[in-house]
Amino acid sequence: MDREMIGQKLESLRRSVARVEEKCPDSLDALKKDYDAQDIITLNLSRAVQMCVDIGAHLLADSNQTAPGTMGSTFEMLGEAGIISHDLAGKLKKAVGFRNMAVHNYEAINWAIVYAIATMHLQDFREFAEAVNDFLKSES
Repeated sequence: MDREMIGQKLESLRRSVARVEEKCPDSLDALKKDYDAQDIITLNLSRAVQMCVDIGAHLLADSNQTAPGTMGSTFEMLGEAGIISHDLAGKLKKAVGFRNMAVHNYEAINWAIVYAIATMHLQDFREFAEAVNDFLKSES
């Protein structure tokens, strides 16, 4: 297992979450009017989801499990393996849906959903990082 690579991705995840916190306006209306904040938040939320998928896929590959068929199934498999909770797996699977919308259909983004993620769900990414760190410690 490439612990250095996982560490680098966890740091990228931490930075992305921090940028969302720093740039998130105080209200949904302010976000709807602030195109720079929209771009920064959307990009960093998308990066956060991608970092979680990448880390998860690496952990699963190292465990000799079959490769996940979708980004969302990465989290299901991590939940089944006991690396993350099933509850967190469900939350992160939903985050993949947001990431796909942001990457493939940016003009259709619902800013209320983005604001909700930015203000109420950043802890999901922190919980993921904590679970990965706990798993790595247990594998030492």
